[in-house]
Amino acid sequence: MLEQPAFGRRLKALRLERGLTQAAVAEGGVSTGYLSRLESGARPPTARAVEFLAARLGVPVAAFEATSEPHSLAQIIAAVSSAPEEDRHPETLADVLAEALRAEPGADVALRWQGLWLLARLRSAEGRYEQERMLLEELVELNDRMGVAELSVRTRARLSRCAQTLGDNAAARAHALAAYQRAEGLGVADQVAVLQVLVSAEAEAGRLAEARGHADQWCALAEPLGGAAWVRALWASATVAIRQADYAAARDALENALRRADPREDLVLWLRLRLAAASLYLQVSPAATEQARAMLDEVAPVTELTGTELHRQQLVTLRAHLAFEEGRIEDARTLCARIDEAGLRLSFRDRVRFQALRGQLAILRGDVEEGTRTLNELAEQAQQALNVELAAEVWRGLARALADAYGSDDHDAASRPRAGTSR
Repeated sequence: MLEQPAFGRRLKALRLERGLTQAAVAEGGVSTGYLSRLESGARPPTARAVEFLAARLGVPVAAFEATSEPHSLAQIIAAVSSAPEEDRHPETLADVLAEALRAEPGADVALRWQGLWLLARLRSAEGRYEQERMLLEELVELNDRMGVAELSVRTRARLSRCAQTLGDNAAARAHALAAYQRAEGLGVADQVAVLQVLVSAEAEAGRLAEARGHADQWCALAEPLGGAAWVRALWASATVAIRQADYAAARDALENALRRADPREDLVLWLRLRLAAASLYLQVSPAATEQARAMLDEVAPVTELTGTELHRQQLVTLRAHLAFEEGRIEDARTLCARIDEAGLRLSFRDRVRFQALRGQLAILRGDVEEGTRTLNELAEQAQQALNVELAAEVWRGLARALADAYGSDDHDAASRPRAGTSR
């Protein structure tokens, strides 16, 4: 009764219903290649394989006797987007959706757009930003065929954010400007979303005056909306002000945002804002270490319970920066060692700042040549990304580390607090 190709179609349908990849189902019992041939109908199933697959999928053997046509792209999109939060594993869901998109290259343009948009979000959640970028670029092409202004604006805004994450600030600004030009006449929500990526892209490209002007425009649009939209605008305004060394304005905007952020309305925004606040407090001159520590202590339990791997990496790296600013050099080294650079999910800016910290620690350990080379390379990367302000920060760190290393008999300098900070 378990004849091909009906068995293969039913096997694939059961697997997709559970959001599982072929590798996940095959593990420990059969090879992925054999499972693929079963699903395609190229191989007849053995009794042992049927029993293993039934147990793996949590169904009786009789479940394979039912016939079912392969799931369509529309069904896969519906299943992936409606999966319960506790069952959402971005990598598994992304692989299932990617397989469905490959299987239906000629699907309706609007349906394909929906699938690519969802897949881009899943790839972003995995930290696979290069794949996300390729998907978004295909979406831009589809937008041009569909001619829907809102979709064109939203796709270019996300593409800008993705390019910025990858450190391509010139492309990020170009995509953000294209979205900004197309957003005229759209609703306030779309205009606010575009200004959010434009301000960020301009700031990362070192165009701080333009970023400040667009941040003011963003605040003016968002204030009547209140809630999360107003909080994000204030946060952006604080970020730009700090990079312009306008610390008074930055503190005002940041503290206003912190007061208004409500964890009951948006817990993730509340979490991200406090991580960002800690980072900004460590970037002012002199570093506001007490405020940074208070932010990190407040957000740590929430990060451990509900945060993503990215949030946890941000928390650890910020604790390392704090330890360094307070002169706790060994603590900073221990915290840095907890981060596997091969699995870094940090943004370009945060990654450069973290690697710069490692370079400074190398200098203080006595590896002056290695640390100096690392910091110079990072500064050059920031320069090439048009982020002059970030490059200057790296070079200041290099100068400070060299001064500390050669200004003390103890290369570790572990017993001394950093300049401008308290123990």
